[in-house]
Amino acid sequence: MYAIVKSGGKQYRVERGQRLVVERLAAAEGDSVALQPIMLRDDQALFDHTSLEHAKVTAKVIAHERGDKLRVFKFKPKRGYKRRTGHRQELTRIEVTDITPRAGKAKAPAKPKASEEKVTDGA
Repeated sequence: MYAIVKSGGKQYRVERGQRLVVERLAAAEGDSVALQPIMLRDDQALFDHTSLEHAKVTAKVIAHERGDKLRVFKFKPKRGYKRRTGHRQELTRIEVTDITPRAGKAKAPAKPKASEEKVTDGA
């Protein structure tokens, strides 16, 4: 079973037990977070909105990290304009703990029919 989830404007294909690095999530280390499923693949593929409402993908935050430094260089020829700046992306390392296709959708207990109910006398 696998799922396609959306996090930080990007989509990831995840399976249970997989570790991946996503953009920074607002959760402390060790917390569980719910990821938004876009597609779920079990015995059959689930795409429609009504099926995905009940699907749940949870992950555990392992660590917060910073990515590699990217160098940004601006240059305009014949004008003496040169600028060098950098950027380091804030990242979160997570581990997918559970993928459930029908989370929270429990069956209600069957109500007994009127003919099956016990009728007791008031005596």
